[in-house]
Amino acid sequence: MDIIEATREYETWLTRYIDLVPTDLKTKHDVMASAAFPFMRGTFYRWLQHWKSYAEDLDKAPQVLGVGDIHVENFGTWRDAEGRLVWGVNDFDEAFILPYALDIVRLIASASMAINANKLSLTAFDAADAVVEGYTAQIARGGQPFVLAEQHAWLRPLALNSLRSPVHFWEKMDALPVYSGETPVGASVALEHLLPEKGLPYVLKTRVAGIGSLGHARFVALADHQGGKVAREAKALVPSSNAWIRGTSGSVEILYQAILDRSVRCIDPFVRLQAHWIVRRLAPDCSRIELASLPEVRDEAHLLKAMGQELANIHLGTPGAGAAISTDLAGRKRHWYKKTLDAMLAAIMVDFDTWKTTVHPAAKPAQA
Repeated sequence: MDIIEATREYETWLTRYIDLVPTDLKTKHDVMASAAFPFMRGTFYRWLQHWKSYAEDLDKAPQVLGVGDIHVENFGTWRDAEGRLVWGVNDFDEAFILPYALDIVRLIASASMAINANKLSLTAFDAADAVVEGYTAQIARGGQPFVLAEQHAWLRPLALNSLRSPVHFWEKMDALPVYSGETPVGASVALEHLLPEKGLPYVLKTRVAGIGSLGHARFVALADHQGGKVAREAKALVPSSNAWIRGTSGSVEILYQAILDRSVRCIDPFVRLQAHWIVRRLAPDCSRIELASLPEVRDEAHLLKAMGQELANIHLGTPGAGAAISTDLAGRKRHWYKKTLDAMLAAIMVDFDTWKTTVHPAAKPAQA
């Protein structure tokens, strides 16, 4: 099965759970053809297929409730219940029970592809070492959330640099297209449940964002409240791609809320799973951090080490995971991930070339 057939079968499987938005899905396909890094971000379902082929040993590593679709642009900021600025993973659409090594290898792979795309400047070797060093140390430590104040103050300038100005942010919200169709009942209930007061009037809009979930419906409730604007977004969720790999077509639990609740984490009180909708607050200080938005002067090794630490925070939410992972890591050689990583990266590049030349037939093969 090549990437074209795999994508067709996966998207057909998705329609058992949600109605895909055709225009957004076309956008996703074009974005996937634009470069290898966004292609990787948009094809976690294919990653799982390759993992079964190239990671036989690592697939037997201790199991945790993990992120799945982890990558270097799946980190952002939010405010916790105390109003503190917090940094960490901000998307758990693909959460499922997985070998802890899968998340590590995928995070390293994404760093490597970001380096090839000139989004990061350190070497792939140093990036991998930083991720594994941070992860291993945090597992041993027992975890700690990233509150951007005292102990993790170094991260604050990186996060604040990416935060959009309130004026620009709300201009973008105002410019979103108004939705004129029939609103799914679940989306309305999810949005209204998270608005600051019951019965608050709002304008319903649509939004296109992300890569992996492009094609899933997104609705934004935009309202005026006590002298300022507020926004809440509801995004349609489906079970993890792991269910597709296993051939599951019936009801499957979505583990988004479970991974939020279990991780070593300062919870965002404005993120909640409602049926098959994930609803969250949208605001200038609640946003994903794109690599392009980082300041030119930054300690990338320190940042990747923090990403490894945050991944450990998430895995530590699985009971007994710390001891099991520490024991497993102690029994592995240095650079234990390299053979599988190299095979996965090579497979991604083959798939990307096939995809790019199919979507845009005049395109040239990519350079690894």
